[in-house]
Amino acid sequence: MFGLRRFSKPAGRPANDAAASPDPLRIDAEELLRRLEWTVIRRLDGALQGDYRTLFRGFGLDLADLREYQPGDDVRHIDWNVTARLQTPHVREFQEDREVSAWFVLDLSGSVDFGSGAVRKRAVLTGFVGVLARLLTRYGNRVGAVLYAGNASSAIPARSGRRHVLHVLQKVGETRADGRSGETKLGELLERAQAAIGRRSVVFVVSDFISAPGWERPLGVLAQRHEVVAVRLYDPLEQSMPDLGLVVLQDAETGEQLFVDTHDPGFRKRFAAEADKREAALRKALAEAGVDCLELATDDRLDEALLHFTRLRRRRSQLVGGLSGIWARDI
Repeated sequence: MFGLRRFSKPAGRPANDAAASPDPLRIDAEELLRRLEWTVIRRLDGALQGDYRTLFRGFGLDLADLREYQPGDDVRHIDWNVTARLQTPHVREFQEDREVSAWFVLDLSGSVDFGSGAVRKRAVLTGFVGVLARLLTRYGNRVGAVLYAGNASSAIPARSGRRHVLHVLQKVGETRADGRSGETKLGELLERAQAAIGRRSVVFVVSDFISAPGWERPLGVLAQRHEVVAVRLYDPLEQSMPDLGLVVLQDAETGEQLFVDTHDPGFRKRFAAEADKREAALRKALAEAGVDCLELATDDRLDEALLHFTRLRRRRSQLVGGLSGIWARDI
């Protein structure tokens, strides 16, 4: 049976789009961030005010006050030293530390360079990192990144400030697979992230999750220590194959080519079945790891997708007992 793999664009188009037109991914980081601040962050800044605590929760607790125990208080918060000294039960009140350390774990393998339209998955990844990193650093938080491009990987320590966001975006633009790295091994990226990230953090794993098997366990281990959000990149053409006639499909990472007849209804049906199978397996893996999923398609508006995701997280937090994970298309 035909397997769902990473494909370049159908034959008949230039093999190298950069030769035909300027590469929109190789733009100046300052220009990119300025454009994102004007077109996306401005819209989100006001809309996310009430959802900021929902999307980015701090992990530290500071002692705010002491008061007498009242029926219904959590007995775990009783300060026994003060209680013994005053002969009256007292409890501690805490204030959540709002500082957040966020990390972007970025899959920059060859498959994220695919896009059936004007926008590629890599451009969506870059826009997401720019928007979230700038929103976080504007509130005084720190962001870091772990980058993976096949055989090469690197880590950028967590820091704050606009200049640091520009540095992260510049490194994302420079990090590319060399075309000889072979199949993506997402598990290696997650293990590298586990080693690089020290204190408890919010971790955004940004990938198309087209990878060799074995990444599920490292993701679960990462989620045990950190608050992990999976950001899944995809292109509509990866879900269903239209009738394009005879085309050559090429694996973006191994170079393997297949000559197929997309006019054949049986082929399109098998393609869709493989896509559905992979979709179900991905949902199951993320749910078992307790990881929320934000989906970003190449034809999505980034601001609307982020707002929808924050609403889902807020709704999940209001449910008794919560859920094992949310999927951004469920509601």
